[in-house]
Amino acid sequence: MAYFTLCIFLSAFLVFQVEPMIAKYILPWFGGTPAVWSTVMLFFQILLTGGYAYAAWLTGKARRRETVHLVLLGISALLVVGLGLAWKSPITPSAAWKPQGNAFPVGQIFKLLLVSVGLPYFLLASNSPLIQTWYHRALPEKTAYRLYALSNIGSLLALVSYPILIEPNLSLPWQGWIWSIAYLVYAGLSAYGTVQSLRTGRFQADRKTDPNTGTTTARLSVADALLWIGLAAAASILFMAVTSQITQEVAVIPFLWVLPLTIYLLTFILAFADERWYSRQAYLVVFFAATALAGWALGRSAALGIWPQIGIYSVALFAACMVCHGELYRLRPDASRLTTFYLMVSIGGAVGGLAINFIAPYLFKGYWELPLGLAFAWILFLLAVIRRRQDSRRWLFVTNAVILLSAIAITILRSYEQIHADLTNEIYLQRNFFGVVRVRETDFYAVIPIHVGSIDQNITAYHRFALVHGVTIHGFQFHDPGLKSIPTSYYGASSGIGLAILNHPNRGSGMRVGVLGLGIGSLAVYGQPGDVYRFYEINPQVIDLARGEGGYFSYLSDSPAKIDIVQGDARLSLEAELAAGQPQNYDVLALDVFSSDAIPVHLLDSEAFALYLKHLNPGGILAVHITNSHLNLAPVVLALAEHYDLSNIMITNPGDGVSTYPSVWVLLSRDPALLANPAIAGHGKPIDVNSPRLRLWTDDYNDLFQILH
Repeated sequence: MAYFTLCIFLSAFLVFQVEPMIAKYILPWFGGTPAVWSTVMLFFQILLTGGYAYAAWLTGKARRRETVHLVLLGISALLVVGLGLAWKSPITPSAAWKPQGNAFPVGQIFKLLLVSVGLPYFLLASNSPLIQTWYHRALPEKTAYRLYALSNIGSLLALVSYPILIEPNLSLPWQGWIWSIAYLVYAGLSAYGTVQSLRTGRFQADRKTDPNTGTTTARLSVADALLWIGLAAAASILFMAVTSQITQEVAVIPFLWVLPLTIYLLTFILAFADERWYSRQAYLVVFFAATALAGWALGRSAALGIWPQIGIYSVALFAACMVCHGELYRLRPDASRLTTFYLMVSIGGAVGGLAINFIAPYLFKGYWELPLGLAFAWILFLLAVIRRRQDSRRWLFVTNAVILLSAIAITILRSYEQIHADLTNEIYLQRNFFGVVRVRETDFYAVIPIHVGSIDQNITAYHRFALVHGVTIHGFQFHDPGLKSIPTSYYGASSGIGLAILNHPNRGSGMRVGVLGLGIGSLAVYGQPGDVYRFYEINPQVIDLARGEGGYFSYLSDSPAKIDIVQGDARLSLEAELAAGQPQNYDVLALDVFSSDAIPVHLLDSEAFALYLKHLNPGGILAVHITNSHLNLAPVVLALAEHYDLSNIMITNPGDGVSTYPSVWVLLSRDPALLANPAIAGHGKPIDVNSPRLRLWTDDYNDLFQILH
């Protein structure tokens, strides 16, 4: 028993440790976009399904297939050792594998992952069903399915411990070495089990009944297989839908993604640990109430607070996943078909992942998969009840069916209401791989003096268009022709970036300004004839809107400066410009990619700053926007400033509540005289030297936990 416990726990832990580890390592190579993470997760989901299929083949009726497993374990061990001699660690590729160009190369990511962790991950993925099969051979009188709960405990601990313990304390190469050594231990354990399996002979699946459930060993039903896939897909869809909802539409809080993932894995653990954790009648009521509550919350997101919404969606996810995983466990086959069962479950998870990551962004305009996913789960619940009746009482079955049909009707109606509301309430709504982009139109009354350049007036009533991505406003512009040239939101004349541009010595002499993050192009309002403003933006929908699509925003078209837009990840684009011998020699370079609270750390580390300084002229200013609700980025920037011997000043502007928002900018320069200018120095002060001292962030190391407010 100790062997089975250790082997299955270790493999599950290693599977879910390597995913964030390798994804983080290659993130700067391919751009810090959701596309990178989603592609990495898709690769691992495909490999996980492949591992389950391999386990099903390995435990089939043909004899001595275990020898193949021994050979693959040996090859993987040699591969780990060989790559460790060639790279900084066996799973962190050398710079020679770094791709060229800034296109999004799905094939290159797959190739890189296949070489670095492909075979070890494949073998680890096959271990859970394989170990459970060996367990059943050794102890046929006991259920092997509880080991699946243990496997999910290992997965949960791996995912939770990575951001809390591993990432803050170890560099990526050290993480890679420790993981690789642990993998070699697993390979030894797996080889031992394989040899024992060869010695004791194969399990003969010729029983008439299953000792775990008492059910007959009937022929595999297509209906059951489809239900296995469907229930697993529904849970996967709802897990990712709730994650998107609470992290994009409710609050962009660091590490909030851990909550739905914990719930998802916890329901696996409970459902497969013991039947007593899941009561169909109880969860019929709980799921009905949770669905109604979630539907109510979806229509009132503006009125509800952050934490009530997070609580409601979390309860709905728990109820839905308990139903899906509980019904999965009820529909489980006898142990002779264990590997086939897990293969179908894995296929369902992959189908759910593909649907959310690669179909929904192009099929839906908003995050509509949550209400639709709930409807899908209810339909499957009904089918599961019909397929496996729990009680012979006809009246109870009819009552359950009525409740299930009512729930299906309600969730479909709620889905229609949300979709209709999104399509009618937003004047622009589009979704792509980078999320949902909205344009909102607002009118309200206020009295506030505006003094910018030639504009000297009081605003009494105004009309504006705002660009919204998730819960963050990425800029707005007044519609009144007389107010269109006012810099708004985080970019007012008294903000850090406004002061840097307006008071730079080259102002009026043909400035070169670079901006990482386009938004609606607000900073172009400061452009003058002869200036060049070059924006770096990864989202093509944002570029189209800033250029004037729909007639909502005109900062770029109204600017007398020459406007350049570079599409793609900013860091990759800047690297490509240097490689082509084209340093941009910026007078001001604005780093404006952190206001959403989702921090692309590859743009705020030592390697990134070295790149920025190569594009900045000796008398230039690097302006870093660190306005953030949940993270204190000032110590991170201070460590970078001290590392590169840069003068710094932090400018906090309260905003006026109407035309500008509160903002925090840090200005950095090699030339102390630039920041000593009274027009700049009078509005801020150097970053507090008494603030917490942090270890320098690099591509190999960063820690968000240290800077949580």
